[in-house]
Amino acid sequence: MANHLSVPARIAGVVSFCFAAAVCAQTGNNVGSRANTHKAANVGTTAATGSMNSKASTLSSGDRKFMENATQGGMAEVKLGQLATQKGQADPVKQFGQRMVDDHTKANDQLKQVASTKGVNLPTDMDKSSQREYDKLSKMSGAQFDREYMDHMVSDHKKDIGEFQKEAKNGKDPDVKQFASSTLPVLQQHLQLAQSADEMARNESKTQTSSRTNAKKGS
Repeated sequence: MANHLSVPARIAGVVSFCFAAAVCAQTGNNVGSRANTHKAANVGTTAATGSMNSKASTLSSGDRKFMENATQGGMAEVKLGQLATQKGQADPVKQFGQRMVDDHTKANDQLKQVASTKGVNLPTDMDKSSQREYDKLSKMSGAQFDREYMDHMVSDHKKDIGEFQKEAKNGKDPDVKQFASSTLPVLQQHLQLAQSADEMARNESKTQTSSRTNAKKGS
């Protein structure tokens, strides 16, 4: 029966077959194209991640440790500085606290930028020792707070200056070394301010103690 189909019918059948084949081929090409695009995207993501990990792996352990310590120390300076603006009694102490907030917020942002180019994930909070210091100072106020806070700032900045000097001199990564070198003068200025405010806080404490003693004798 099929052999007796008319010529037009045979032509129509051939056209239908060719159209169906073309549709199947186009569908296959689209699927292949999407698969290749997805594969390329995955390769690109993997390459980017690998590049970041490669950058991070090139940092020496000393540079990485410095960045982590500097980040946590900077966050502690900011939080303690905020505390000083709230609980400090003497204006120089309050002003010093605000200076810590401003300068260390700026330094922390700069270090984050360096870390992002190195593929390094920095800590997001201060260390346990700084947290204990914060908890202790948060329970104080007035002259006692001023004295204890400024004592801590003097000793803390002496330690920080030593660490930044070491990194500026012996660091391996040029960007990390540059951060240490550029931040070092700011820390040295902080130490001078801290020592002046600390001396003032000590004198104020002595004055208050003497006044209380004289008041008791007079009574």
